Amino acid sequence: MSTIRTFFLMAALTLLLILVGQAIGGQQGAFFFFILSLMMNFIMYWFSDKIVLKMYRAKEVSQPEAPELHDIVRRLTAKAQMPMPKVYIIPQDAPNAFATGRNPQHAAVAVTAGIMRLLDREELEGVLGHELAHVKNRDVLTATIAASMAGAIMMLARMAGWSMMFGGMGGRDRDDRGGGGLGVLVMAIVAPLAAMLIQMAISRSREYAADIGGAQLAKPLALANALQDLDNYTKRIPMEVNPSTAHMFIVNPLSAKGIVHLFSTHPPIQERIKRLRAMA
Repeated sequence: MSTIRTFFLMAALTLLLILVGQAIGGQQGAFFFFILSLMMNFIMYWFSDKIVLKMYRAKEVSQPEAPELHDIVRRLTAKAQMPMPKVYIIPQDAPNAFATGRNPQHAAVAVTAGIMRLLDREELEGVLGHELAHVKNRDVLTATIAASMAGAIMMLARMAGWSMMFGGMGGRDRDDRGGGGLGVLVMAIVAPLAAMLIQMAISRSREYAADIGGAQLAKPLALANALQDLDNYTKRIPMEVNPSTAHMFIVNPLSAKGIVHLFSTHPPIQERIKRLRAMA
């Protein structure tokens, strides 16, 4: 179900990109900025793992340095029939974890020092199973494509704003044909918001899918209990996090209340827990 939902959301994002491109720059303008956005995100796709790990001062640990952590990851990857990823520890007290890497052959899992102290072995297995499910599902690729199209839409929308201010990109001709300027202005305001909402919805959909994958590798109740503990402690212990990387973590390190949930990269934690308990 999550895969089908992701497919339709990606289709909606693609359609939105096409509509924005045609409304603002015609086919040539849309194609140029879409290719530019793809190039930028392609670079991020190949190097984002190194950038993010360095951003959080993650330290790669060996088997002797973190035997239990390595044992859990090795057992889960064997069960999932995946290559053994690199293992990192982030020197932060806030309990959290993420996975990165462009494919299962170039993957890494990172956990904070805080999560190692907070969770028991079964709960940690659930968390790491969730992260390995992200790797197996190639969610990094999905997120990169979504970011690529959303980024292209936002660039085109900014161009629309400039065209309205300076009369470029054929804005005067469209006004002469009647009403085009207002349509471009509306598109410039609405399209980036719609792109962001769709991108966040894709991220939430992949979180549900990773919960299912993690529950299959470990135990549904263990992952549910881990999510509950993480939710409680992340509210008490703030994490030093770059908002652009918040979607990578197993629980959102940024607080989101009320309507802000629409812009959250993670589904409601209680709904995730409810689904996992139903699986058990």
